[in-house]
Amino acid sequence: MPPGASIFMIDFSKKYKGDITVLGAGLVGSLMAIYMAKKGFKVNLFEQRGDIRKVKLKEGRSINLAVSQRAWTAMEALGIADTVREHVVPMNGRMIHNPEGKLSFQPYGKEGQSIYSVSRGRLNQLLLKIAEESGVKLNFGHKCTFVDLKHGISYFTVTAEELSEVQADADLVIGADGAFSVVRKAMQRTDRFNFTQYYLEHGYKELTIPPKADGSWALDPNALHIWPRGRFMLIALPNLDQSFTCTLFLPFEGEKSFETLETDEQVMKFFKEQFPDAIPLMPHLLNEFHENPASSLVTISCYPWTRHGKAMLVGDACHAMVPFYGQGMNAGFEDVRIFTELLDQHGPDWKQVLSSYEDLRKPDNDAISELAMANFIEMRDLVANPEFLLRKKIEARLHQLYPNKWVPLYTMVTFSDMRYSEALKRGKQQEKIMHEVMNQEGLEQNWESLDFESIIARLDEK
Repeated sequence: MPPGASIFMIDFSKKYKGDITVLGAGLVGSLMAIYMAKKGFKVNLFEQRGDIRKVKLKEGRSINLAVSQRAWTAMEALGIADTVREHVVPMNGRMIHNPEGKLSFQPYGKEGQSIYSVSRGRLNQLLLKIAEESGVKLNFGHKCTFVDLKHGISYFTVTAEELSEVQADADLVIGADGAFSVVRKAMQRTDRFNFTQYYLEHGYKELTIPPKADGSWALDPNALHIWPRGRFMLIALPNLDQSFTCTLFLPFEGEKSFETLETDEQVMKFFKEQFPDAIPLMPHLLNEFHENPASSLVTISCYPWTRHGKAMLVGDACHAMVPFYGQGMNAGFEDVRIFTELLDQHGPDWKQVLSSYEDLRKPDNDAISELAMANFIEMRDLVANPEFLLRKKIEARLHQLYPNKWVPLYTMVTFSDMRYSEALKRGKQQEKIMHEVMNQEGLEQNWESLDFESIIARLDEK
């Protein structure tokens, strides 16, 4: 078993006592609340917003999520994976749309390996339902104003008809409250706390491809569609209602940017030049383009993730990343699973559990943040590059011939529970070898006659 994958199976018959406060009822917070409730804790889950289960969701209003093995592993441990599978659409690979509208398909892995598109809101609703059924107390409309890290006390303003203030005392406060976490901000006021954030020059805007008039899919539903155009791209992920959630990633400023797309004429000219085959599929393009905001993309890194054996961060609160590897939610769910395994290993010795948790997870989430940035370049540019495609063919053949020795980086990240840091290390080793292979003359015509055994032997030399 790869280092840091599963330490051992979580024993849900092993129960603990104590009070847990979870801040943030998004995906990771909801999952953490379920895990802790299943382990016997009294769990209070607090959320500033209202109950998303009472909102009628509209597909195409948020970047869809790609569920891959790490999230499935975390949900399988709880026995909820089959319930979630009823709400996903499998994507077997990338469907590349060139500027002339020609399509080419690039499978993600071996036959049977897929990632799964799911609506963020739909999955959130489902997890909150399971949390409530598991005994979690849900507190909506509670805005956290301060966290006493030393004593595990959280203070809230309740946004009801009349404003009131409440506090929650806990043995452990878990900050799952996203990239702008209140718990992390409290930690930032403490000594020797390191924090960085980096905004991409690109933003994103959400658009929609609705079903065809007869209710059928307008595009192949079992693919993640990409229109790669160098410094920008359009992607589309399928929804259960036969629509597609589209996301345009584009610089905020510059010659081709959100800044220069203000009028109907400018928007249509841009799409006709860059994504002509998408226009007939997007009847609400102009309305959505003008109505939907251009949102920013941020990478956040901090350390430590815990304080005083009483407070911790999880998910985006400590490692928000850009969405280009589809691992943000998967990494957060893996945080939760591994934290719970460490809890079973050490018992509720919070100082020991928290120390082990941040030591184990920090290098892995640094690694996936680095990979997510690199994959942005791959998705917007390299997927349409002939040399890149040839390299992928060679790596696929190596994996076919030596499945336990040469594993493509994407496979290590997406279809395994290998530590992200180990995947990055092995990926860089293979990258160096492939750079040497790709420099050979006449490779395009002769790649199938390569000495694949000698390539594999180089793994032991590096």
